[in-house]
Amino acid sequence: MALVVQKYGGSSVADADCIKRVAQRIVDTKKAGNDVVVVVSAMGDTTDDLIDLAQQVSPEPPARELDMLLTAGERISMAVLAMAIADLGFEVKSFTGSQAGVITDSVHGKARIIDVTPGRLSGALAEGTICIVAGFQGVSQDTKDITTLGRGGSDTTAVALAASLNADVCEIYTDVDGVFSADPRIVPAASRRAFLTYEEMLELAAQGAKVLHLRCVEYARRFDLPIHVRSSFSLDEGTMIVGRIEGDPMEQPIISGVAHDRTQAKITVLGVPDRPGEAAAIFQSLASSEVNIDMIVQNVSAVETGRTDITFTLPVSDGKAALAGLETVKGSIGFESLKYDEKIGKLSLIGAGMRSHPGVSATFFSALADAGVNVQLISTSEIRISVVVLESDLDNAVRAVHAAFGLDTESGEAVVYGGTGR
Repeated sequence: MALVVQKYGGSSVADADCIKRVAQRIVDTKKAGNDVVVVVSAMGDTTDDLIDLAQQVSPEPPARELDMLLTAGERISMAVLAMAIADLGFEVKSFTGSQAGVITDSVHGKARIIDVTPGRLSGALAEGTICIVAGFQGVSQDTKDITTLGRGGSDTTAVALAASLNADVCEIYTDVDGVFSADPRIVPAASRRAFLTYEEMLELAAQGAKVLHLRCVEYARRFDLPIHVRSSFSLDEGTMIVGRIEGDPMEQPIISGVAHDRTQAKITVLGVPDRPGEAAAIFQSLASSEVNIDMIVQNVSAVETGRTDITFTLPVSDGKAALAGLETVKGSIGFESLKYDEKIGKLSLIGAGMRSHPGVSATFFSALADAGVNVQLISTSEIRISVVVLESDLDNAVRAVHAAFGLDTESGEAVVYGGTGR
């Protein structure tokens, strides 16, 4: 008997019909002889609707109270899904994140899981009960307050529970038939990947691929837990995320996929004195403001002025905090001004085969040039090339690069069933 943890996103439980379909799939998994734990997101756009409601009531709602409000969405999903399963004649219990033993730090809105104590789930499983857990939430170890894990938190909840329960696999159900070589909404000819390594999936998630959240992949790699990405709207096999792909490395694809990100902004710190310690002071101020930095470029300093420009990208949501933090150190550092730009997009090409195949960069930049796309910033790793382009050029750039590496398929297999997959 295997232990299977399943996670269903908001589009999978968007309405009563979706919930009944998911309930049947869960029951089928149980009938196959498996123990089953299910993690659910809020129905459809419930979380966004609750955020809108909070902002109508208060422009700056207290973080603790906002978490209390937002976790209501997943509690609704877990309860109605449990009702649907019970109606099919199976023993089922629903659990909030805290009841399931998800212990977090005390940072509201983006708490991190620090421990999982799934005693109540283990007891229920031993009795043959199907367990339904509200994703996206936990309880602070210090304050005992309810916390939320931020966007993608239900993915992380599922993998963390699967690891703590020693599950055989964690199945992530979304609105596409697995992980594709690009977002099917932009590239309808995107091809499904049957297997990906943790390393490749980490890069795809970090660079904007929305099918899996970065933290959940990190968790899975740490515990060597297989992730099976599938659609709740079909019976297709989906994509397996594993530590190592068996078979001949020469037969594995050079490129895993093309990812994009519209949620980044760019800040240029103009006229920075080119002397040791100034860059450190800039990024220390950003760290103190809890701003996450992605790409960084420093220009060669001008001989006549002894000054340089430092450009970096960051989440748009951190833009205001970053600018405020930099203004506080302007006097001590002595830079001249700040330039902020939200109208950018990031495009990334990912593939483990880049390590051993020359010419990838040439093909990549030739494709962008032929499409008339200008590159603003460049960043690389062993298995990734990322560039920043104008937001208005992003979709065209994704399609051009995808085609240049022969990733288009003629089978038309990329189907988006609804929602955003979160």
